[in-house]
Amino acid sequence: MQTDRLEFTDRYAVSDVVKQRVVDALDRIGNRFGVFESNARLALELVAGVENPRILELGAGHGRLSARILELRPDVRVTATDLDPASVAVMAAGPLGADPRATVRVTDGTAIEDPDGSYDLVVWAAGFHHLPPGVAARAIADATRVGRRFLVVDGIRPSGPALLARIMLFPLMMLLIGVLARLPLATIPPTLHDGLITRLRLYSVSAVEMLAAAAGSNISVEFRIEGSPERDHPVIFTRS
Repeated sequence: MQTDRLEFTDRYAVSDVVKQRVVDALDRIGNRFGVFESNARLALELVAGVENPRILELGAGHGRLSARILELRPDVRVTATDLDPASVAVMAAGPLGADPRATVRVTDGTAIEDPDGSYDLVVWAAGFHHLPPGVAARAIADATRVGRRFLVVDGIRPSGPALLARIMLFPLMMLLIGVLARLPLATIPPTLHDGLITRLRLYSVSAVEMLAAAAGSNISVEFRIEGSPERDHPVIFTRS
């Protein structure tokens, strides 16, 4: 019930056209179901007492989360990053790239180039499962080095029987989501492919705790698991 197979968005040999179809689909789904809105409000909740907060977003895709954060709070400064140059080019060419409060750049979330304490919050939504365990532990260590807190919003791996049920039902669920989000037909097959792999690569609660311990003995982890098991859940890492 695990896999080392990569999603299309992680493969260098896959064309940018296919990768952007997946990113476009996730973008539409996020807008349709209020994902960016809820994640933006959660991020701002974590910096509520900070004046002129600085937020770094990793794996930003099209930058919808960063854009919504900027809309909700006028004094915030956002650095929106992604490892994929094509996604960064899309962000830079849009409203986010034109906003003076935003910086857009290519960044590897496991090797952040900023100095210690550069940000009040680091955010990574729906992408942490892409990292294998050793790399994931380094990402936690690096994010809590450059930021006071590291907010990860991603799925949590359930027990074996529940995971099997999710995998069996996912194609039908993907078709329903496609209709509700009005996804172009061409985006559904690659998004279905990546979604199935995602479910096999999610970390469980105990695995996340082990990753935090491997990242540093002074790193604590807080889970906010609520609502539907199919939704992504916030996990907050803090370095004492």
